[in-house]
Amino acid sequence: MLSLFALLAAGGCGNPAGVDGDLTGGWAAIGAPTGFTPAAETCHLSNFSTSGARAGYEVVGCKLKHRTETVYVGTYPSPAADAAAPPAPGSAAARAAYKTCDRKTTEYVGAPWRTARLWVGVTQPTPAAWAGGARWFRCEVLVSSSVEDDGGLVQRVGTLRNALDEPKSPLLLTCYTALLDRQGEIASMPGVPCEAAHNAEFVGIWNAGNRGYPKTTKDWDEFHEGCRAVIASYVGVPNDADLKYRAGVISLPGGKDVWELGDRDVRCYLWVDGATLTSSLKGKGPKAAPVQYQ
Repeated sequence: MLSLFALLAAGGCGNPAGVDGDLTGGWAAIGAPTGFTPAAETCHLSNFSTSGARAGYEVVGCKLKHRTETVYVGTYPSPAADAAAPPAPGSAAARAAYKTCDRKTTEYVGAPWRTARLWVGVTQPTPAAWAGGARWFRCEVLVSSSVEDDGGLVQRVGTLRNALDEPKSPLLLTCYTALLDRQGEIASMPGVPCEAAHNAEFVGIWNAGNRGYPKTTKDWDEFHEGCRAVIASYVGVPNDADLKYRAGVISLPGGKDVWELGDRDVRCYLWVDGATLTSSLKGKGPKAAPVQYQ
């Protein structure tokens, strides 16, 4: 022990041969930590959520069963990016992100997504991830199980990229059998080929502008009037006082959640109560949809 101590003491504070005393030794500096950022054009096992935690980010190949598909990943700009928390529902930043996702989804699927059995949502970072610097938002597209309920989202196989390019895509809105409940309201609308017996048909989209979400009978009357104009154009009949005697109307806006985000587009369907159709009424004119006074 004494000889070892003596040897060290003799060496003093000098550096051993081959050591320069610089602890960094030319190593590259460690960069600042970066947060998780999701990827576009990916499919996911998990259900849709407005808040995307890293722990729940389950990417799978789109050829496997999945529930959601990311069509685009964007970044919140200032001033939203400077805030202490993610954008609140209905805020200007949340509405801008939804508008972007609306456009990007139409580009991704190959046609206006509202003409199909699709639903679009925006996922953003958790508050903890936001505090750590995350500023992304994800545009998610999902397939609905039915036209009357956006809540019934299904597992599927295959990507939705260009899924609406084909005129006969099974996702496109076409013809339906509208079934009523005891109160005379639409209970369900199972889809059928237009060559099969049916009593309802998708005719297009009407934009409600700055109107509020419909609550009263008067509100719904305004929505029905808007959709009747779409029916008239689709079938090729006058948009006049007799139109309501040619066909009934079903108006289906999105849910209150997307309405708050600025989605004012309403899916419109013609409906012939007590009659059976066996072909599409598109462009068929007055003879195919005669006036039937009650």
